[in-house]
Amino acid sequence: MSPFLKRYLITSVLAAVVVGVGFLVARGARGPVNETPIAAGQSDSVIDASKVSTVETTTETSSAESAASNTAASKAGTTSPSTTSDAKLSARVPVGMNAPAVPTKLGSLDPSIAPFEITFAGNAAGITRIVAADFWGTVDAADQAKRARAANDPAALPSDSLRYVFADAPPFGNITIPVFAAREVQINGAKVDVFGAVWAETAPGAFVTEIVDDTGRAIARVERSFVAGATAYDLALQQRIINLTDASMKARILLYGPGDPPHDPVAMMEVRRFHFGYLYPPERDPSQSFVSANGQYYERADFAKQIAAQNPLVWPNTVATEGRYALSWFGSTDRYFALAVHAPYAPPTSPSRQLLSIAEVRAFSNGLTGFDERIFTTLWSPVVDVAAGASTTLDIGIFAGPLDPKILDGLEPYSALNMGDLIVYLMSGCCSWCTFAWLADGMLWFLSFLHDYVVFDWGLAIIALVIVVRFVLHPVQKKSQISMQRFSRAMTAMKPELDSLQKKFKDDPARMQQEQMRMFRERGVSPAGCVGGMLPTFAQMPIWMALYAVLFFAFELRQQPAFFGIFQNFGGWSFLADLAQPDRFFVFGTPLNLYFFSVTSINLLPVLMGIVFWVQQQYMAPPMAANMTDDQISQQKMMKWMMVIMFPVMTYAAPSGLTLYILTSTCIGIVEGRIIKKQVDAMDFTAKPEAGKKKQDFLGRLYEKALARSQQSQGGAKKKFKDPKKDR
Repeated sequence: MSPFLKRYLITSVLAAVVVGVGFLVARGARGPVNETPIAAGQSDSVIDASKVSTVETTTETSSAESAASNTAASKAGTTSPSTTSDAKLSARVPVGMNAPAVPTKLGSLDPSIAPFEITFAGNAAGITRIVAADFWGTVDAADQAKRARAANDPAALPSDSLRYVFADAPPFGNITIPVFAAREVQINGAKVDVFGAVWAETAPGAFVTEIVDDTGRAIARVERSFVAGATAYDLALQQRIINLTDASMKARILLYGPGDPPHDPVAMMEVRRFHFGYLYPPERDPSQSFVSANGQYYERADFAKQIAAQNPLVWPNTVATEGRYALSWFGSTDRYFALAVHAPYAPPTSPSRQLLSIAEVRAFSNGLTGFDERIFTTLWSPVVDVAAGASTTLDIGIFAGPLDPKILDGLEPYSALNMGDLIVYLMSGCCSWCTFAWLADGMLWFLSFLHDYVVFDWGLAIIALVIVVRFVLHPVQKKSQISMQRFSRAMTAMKPELDSLQKKFKDDPARMQQEQMRMFRERGVSPAGCVGGMLPTFAQMPIWMALYAVLFFAFELRQQPAFFGIFQNFGGWSFLADLAQPDRFFVFGTPLNLYFFSVTSINLLPVLMGIVFWVQQQYMAPPMAANMTDDQISQQKMMKWMMVIMFPVMTYAAPSGLTLYILTSTCIGIVEGRIIKKQVDAMDFTAKPEAGKKKQDFLGRLYEKALARSQQSQGGAKKKFKDPKKDR
């Protein structure tokens, strides 16, 4: 075998390895981390944690202590971009009211009553936790809850600590920051700190505070109410600023927005992201009816880099400013869930798709490193004019729920706001380019069709998908097998002549390669024929990558068992209980800690995959001829063991749905390969091609061009490659 042919084959094998390794590449590129917490919009101000007092200030806190707490907490906010006033304003609990020590909860943990339960902060008019009523952190907890509800036994429900939390109030130094808490109010440019025990509760989820001047006269009233929306998983945050004076005023409010969820230790890559939906300017979209998210999807690391670079303004960013985009919604997502703010779209009373209550979005971090780092966002309202004795409305819609297309694409207001674009079937980091999101979308549609209308089970739907793909790729499979057999037998037959050429032109490598190419043409053999045998594998690589993203991110497959949950009938066996997780054939009581990672279970499907790959090689790989060189033998062995070992190792921690797909595809491939092999064995590969039919195939032409370029770079050929026959 010529050195160039050997190099071509090795390069092809390495390319397959690189694409395959992409299955398990974790999110390695993390953005620079703030060494000190940069307050959003306040690049030259940092938090002094030692001076920060707790948010949970009680009603007995003195005015001085409350003011000190508010001052410290303000460092977790933002400096106003507007001009400040010299007026001395402050906030207080309205006269005759009290700040609640423990506000009343909203919602319920009973899914028949509400989709979530909301706990409010005692002193910030914000949300401490939004806990899901019927989403659980593990499939075991979900199954236990299902059995408890079927038996009408609330005492048998799993611990509430196993419930999924849509939003929480993570620590920031010595304080916690409730989500959607009011941080600051500005009156005529004067900043008023409202992050403290200055709110009274008027009803569950409803709070009020007063803004007073230095004489104690109330000049404004701020009301905030969290009300269950018309659609499940939706909240309406109703905000009012009421002018209590006889002169107009300019006002705005700052609140904390969606931050990133805690790091998921189970995920093999970074899954937290931020998304913006926006409207084009009226001259591009006169109806203002189309909401786009194109180009406004960001990995979490993108925000971290901006914060580290002391550039906290994330909306409007440069692209949005230049395009004059108008914000419609903004949200953060993890693997399966989202927390987002959106326009309170509800025609005919609220027909606008623009989120008019938010003018800017800024980001800051808690300054910690690694997985302890949390990113926060702040939402600035526009400056609005409030007439004397009048009020202004700054309402916001809130979505806290699953990334389920049936909800985000099928229900209002999410469908009208195109919030389905929060769903992205895309692997993070260096694997994103090879995920083929369009293919993932189509594959999920087809899988859902098979599940909903044909087989009614996700495991069977995956197997049905395999059958369809193998049927479509059968012509490619057959052609590749013929190519492999033709190449192997031709190389065996030509070996004496190739050896003779190597001896004859041992001092002229360029001429030797030309003669070899002439021989390949005359025999109708592609020099890349062996690589052609890998075409079915290469053709399925995009499908595997897209399927990986679908199985990893698709909410529809979250905690879904295979084969109608038959294995779970054996004492709650965890095998194939969740197609989005490894198959968990045997779960260790204590994780097995290895050098680089820990193993929590023995997964059967990857092991079976390795065995089936080995069996497949016995039928698919070309036989080793007695006159093959040592290099040819070693290369063929490498090709065999690469598939047998590499893929099971790479997919060991992958979703079991993916390993089920590959395992099923390989088993079908063995049967298909035996049928094709019988057809190939009956073919005559000794016949030479007819005159005028010596044109190389695509891979052969690529090899020939690469050979010509190599000769030119080595000075062995100054002109374009020519047929050696013309030189004789």
